[in-house]
Amino acid sequence: MDIQLDPARDDLPLMANTSHILVKHYVLDLDVDFESQVIEGTIVLFLEDGNRFKKQNSSIEEACQSESNKACKFGMPEPCHIPVTNARTFSSEMEYNDFAICSKGEKDTSDKDGNHDNQEHASGISSSKYCCDTGNHGSEDFLLVLDCCDLSVLKVEEVDVAAVPGLEKFTRSPELTVVSEEFRNQIVRELVTLPANRWREQLDYYARCSQAPGCGELLFDTDTWSLQIRKTGAQTATDFPHAIRIWYKTKPEGRSVTWTSDQSGRPCVYTVGSPINNRALFPCQEPPVAMSTWQATVRAAASFVVLMSGENSAKPTQLWEECSSWYYYVTMPMPASTFTIAVGCWTEMKMETWSSNDLATERPFSPSEANFRHVGVCSHMEYPCRFQNASATTQEIIPHRVFAPVCLTGACQETLLRLIPPCLSAAHSVLGAHPFSRLDVLIVPANFPSLGMASPHIMFLSQSILTGGNHLCGTRLCHEIAHAWFGLAIGARDWTEEWLSEGFATHLEDVFWATAQQLAPYEAREQQELRACLRWRRLQDEMQCSPEEMQVLRPSKDKTGHTSDSGASVIKHGLNPEKIFMQVHYLKGYFLLRFLAKRLGDETYFSFLRKFVHTFHGQLILSQDFLQMLLENIPEEKRLELSVENIYQDWLESSGIPKPLQRERRAGAECGLARQVRAEVTKWIGVNRRPRKRKRREKEEVFEKVRHRWCELIVKHKFTKAYKSVERFLQEDQAMGVYLYGELMVSEDARQQQLARRCFERTKEQMDRSSAQVVAEMLF
Repeated sequence: MDIQLDPARDDLPLMANTSHILVKHYVLDLDVDFESQVIEGTIVLFLEDGNRFKKQNSSIEEACQSESNKACKFGMPEPCHIPVTNARTFSSEMEYNDFAICSKGEKDTSDKDGNHDNQEHASGISSSKYCCDTGNHGSEDFLLVLDCCDLSVLKVEEVDVAAVPGLEKFTRSPELTVVSEEFRNQIVRELVTLPANRWREQLDYYARCSQAPGCGELLFDTDTWSLQIRKTGAQTATDFPHAIRIWYKTKPEGRSVTWTSDQSGRPCVYTVGSPINNRALFPCQEPPVAMSTWQATVRAAASFVVLMSGENSAKPTQLWEECSSWYYYVTMPMPASTFTIAVGCWTEMKMETWSSNDLATERPFSPSEANFRHVGVCSHMEYPCRFQNASATTQEIIPHRVFAPVCLTGACQETLLRLIPPCLSAAHSVLGAHPFSRLDVLIVPANFPSLGMASPHIMFLSQSILTGGNHLCGTRLCHEIAHAWFGLAIGARDWTEEWLSEGFATHLEDVFWATAQQLAPYEAREQQELRACLRWRRLQDEMQCSPEEMQVLRPSKDKTGHTSDSGASVIKHGLNPEKIFMQVHYLKGYFLLRFLAKRLGDETYFSFLRKFVHTFHGQLILSQDFLQMLLENIPEEKRLELSVENIYQDWLESSGIPKPLQRERRAGAECGLARQVRAEVTKWIGVNRRPRKRKRREKEEVFEKVRHRWCELIVKHKFTKAYKSVERFLQEDQAMGVYLYGELMVSEDARQQQLARRCFERTKEQMDRSSAQVVAEMLF
């Protein structure tokens, strides 16, 4: 599979040659500068060559197929602080200007700052001016390819891990007495494969190695999508240095992070969930198969709080009067795309003791739930797994912190804080052990393009959910909590199969929320039927307004999960700016899972789901992994002609509305809640037609819970006196405002179109880039 990119297409390239070499651990050492809007520092990569990790993957696959393997019981991570001093102490007297080493007669292609910039080379490894071998079978130098975009790479060097006292014990071969490439690589090989119960020692060695001096600069080059590194004479991945340090800095316009102001007007920066993921934050291996751990030290002005994907609840260490350092680590291997950071003047809201009367009660395990407290086999690569820890499996509510701009603390106290414990408890009651040991929740700036985003140990929520009362806040919270299992602990091996994340989270949010509210079974069914009715209408609208090729849940069909020989691949429509606003993966995925749950019955389905979570946590999956295991674990009488091939054809590989869903909606009776809503609408239509005396207006807060729908009605009926409400919504609720811009332009009313353009001019500099691009295409 050759990666040939067409610049006119909207596909996203994943360039890293993960089939030949894998990053096992990242150590980041960074400074955040709000004045220049730059993050700069170093990242140290600890690598493992292909022959070794292919053997490991093979053994993992065998473990998945055998239930007779011995249990792997590991120690649990506890808060661990390993201070990392600035790695620049080893080169503090050197200037960046001369760091880049050029090939082909030392022709300097650096910019005026001495940076090898991401240039507009033809995409694809074959375009590299080094003409190096990206595998381990040719006669040229081996080339390490990393995903990289919008970064200024200043220097790349090999790290002399042999200079770290104590690491010589990792060399097994007595003949390796002279420090050499093979000697250093063997140290790294042993370090990255330490058993999980030595995770604390491993992190300490990683930190010490990251501060070791360099032992030779490496040749590098960048193109539009990648950073390419080689060492002269290293012809295979086995020969290539296994610990390298990259000195780099981000660019203000880089697409992985957004520099903006929070709702209190204070500067902040955060990873916005960009279509290009984190390659403009640090050079990395983007393909999900590159599962790695990380640790990071981040310095910022003392007034800022640094939040990050990390197992520890970090506290600041004051370095000097106006600067603090924050340290986080992760011991569960995750794709680099899940790394998340947010730096701002956030306020932490201290949680009062949770009262069981708030929404739901903490309850002990009933005998029927005991069957999903599995012990025994874990099929993933070795790490300190919560599923193997007795106290973790019974922990209904994990430790959590809540952060927000100071102006939103009141709204968070009223709604969000008291909803988190019952929602976490509900999720545990449905799926069992929480995959992650703790959770930070952050209310992100108004330009955040979504209602929420889940990452390991941290969750972003839009301020829009704070004005919708318990229901909007609770359902979104449940959706993001569900991603801890589906999307993070269990990830899609091919990113085009987004339904494996979003479909599951959408289906589970209803189940979690009903449990959190302690609804009776009948009430839960009624609520879920009403939400299904609303989603059915949204799905119909989506099918009418979206291109057919973007309505398919498994667009690559039989080639799903395939990569090139090097490991590089392409994500279909990954750069399409409209894609992030489409809900097809949420809705069709939700209806497929709802269809399966109804066919099997809730008890059978959720019993299977808990078994599936235990089997596949810590791993990447494809659609067939879920469907095959489902069909193998249900009785023949409930299978009713279901097959993987039929589900592919009806649900995953066809555009439009699946035929089984069409038949279900035609045959289904309207639920009681839907009938109540219809009756209420009819009543108020009649009331509004009666002549009535003018009364004093109700307070505007009446509309807070339905602001988006209220604004749609304002636009539809050209209610000019309320246009200020539309302007406010477009500025404060950008996560939902894109759709409203469309309503304003479709109306073809000159005043409304002028309002849309005026609001866009005010907010476009703060908007997420994809959102701004979509809105601009609507307006101009």
